[in-house]
Amino acid sequence: MARPRIVIIGAGFAGFHCARELCRLARGRAEVVVVSPTDYFLYTPLLPEVAAGLLDPRDVTVSLKETLPGVQLILAEATGIDLDDRCVHYRNAEGEQGTVWYHRLVIAAGSVNKLLPVPGVAEHAHGFRGIPEALYLRDHLVRQLELADATDDPYERAARTTFVVVGAGYTGTEVAAHGVVFTDILYERHPRLWDYRPRWHLIDVADRVLPELDPRLSDTAELVLRQRGVEIHTGTTVKEATKTGVVLSDGTEISTRTLIWCVGVRPDPLVAELGLPTMKGRLQVDEFLQVPGRPEVYACGDAAAVPDLTRPGEITGMTAQHAVRQGRTAARNIAASYGTGRRRPYKHRDLGFVVDLGGTQAAANPLRIPLAGLPAKIVTRGYHLLSLPGNRIRTATEWLLDSLLPRQTVQLGLVRSPAVPLDTAQPELPEPGYRYRDTTE
Repeated sequence: MARPRIVIIGAGFAGFHCARELCRLARGRAEVVVVSPTDYFLYTPLLPEVAAGLLDPRDVTVSLKETLPGVQLILAEATGIDLDDRCVHYRNAEGEQGTVWYHRLVIAAGSVNKLLPVPGVAEHAHGFRGIPEALYLRDHLVRQLELADATDDPYERAARTTFVVVGAGYTGTEVAAHGVVFTDILYERHPRLWDYRPRWHLIDVADRVLPELDPRLSDTAELVLRQRGVEIHTGTTVKEATKTGVVLSDGTEISTRTLIWCVGVRPDPLVAELGLPTMKGRLQVDEFLQVPGRPEVYACGDAAAVPDLTRPGEITGMTAQHAVRQGRTAARNIAASYGTGRRRPYKHRDLGFVVDLGGTQAAANPLRIPLAGLPAKIVTRGYHLLSLPGNRIRTATEWLLDSLLPRQTVQLGLVRSPAVPLDTAQPELPEPGYRYRDTTE
């Protein structure tokens, strides 16, 4: 190779920001290659707004070619890594195999759905990880109200206007919050359903919603959800799922045609196939994000068990904030290995979290200052606009139009149920003491 080649597996928060930083630091001195099955970076925190018909999917997808100048994109899925020969094997969308060699490797493969061994979940639930799932859910919600309107059977009407979200973490809470706003809009346009106002259930084995965030954020979110009629089941999980409903661990039976699985995620299976030491399924790295014994290999984001230097003995959470910062740190340490700058350990400072609850509601604690209602909403949307690496004007315009014009609720039919199976992740037994919760930001 004429120039050293840096290969990055994944274009999520960690991979994208690592590549972007390397564009700046290694321009012309190293070849940067990104291996990703999509040609865009997906800003996942706004996916619930796509599912609720508020944002266009293109608003939350940022072109890699436009934002990563000079980076070579291999549009494919990494299928294996040969650490001794320093090469990555991949397969593109047409099934063609390929190999790319590297001088430095960044494993930022991200995560997949955590599918727990609950009878019927793999067959009847749908996850919420990407654009296909968001588009499917939007159409599904519209379709359920239309089908409920078309029947006179009271039991079928009740089931089709009942929606169940499992996992009251960041993702599940926002899906339920935006979902109830969206189905209320649909409900108002179906006068035959006046006696069947949509019901939403939010289920988690933890003792509160948003169990890993500040209790004040949790209390704010729970209050907003309950005011909108969302039924919150804490200390509970799903015992069984069927085509016509779910059975909870406390014996409650809920008739529904909608089961949204937001329990959590686990590292991409590619990590386990490496045969390297892991912690909680994540690849062990040191504070410089390097794999012990493999100084040419770096890992960051959900795929890596990064030591949390602010909490000795623990590892950083699987959040977008960590992934972004770790990606940038990995890029700077790689540049340092070529003589540009000096390497630094990954150490973060908590800037707080924001939770968009739809409408004019949100919960936020920027710099540990608890906010709720409209002030929190302004902070939340400002944070997302600053974090978006593109499409900011389009996204802000969509938000403005939603406040001025009726929301569009047509069913596009672009994604069918078979295209978004939950069982893309293999079932696994929970670890001792595991709490069924969402762990994504």
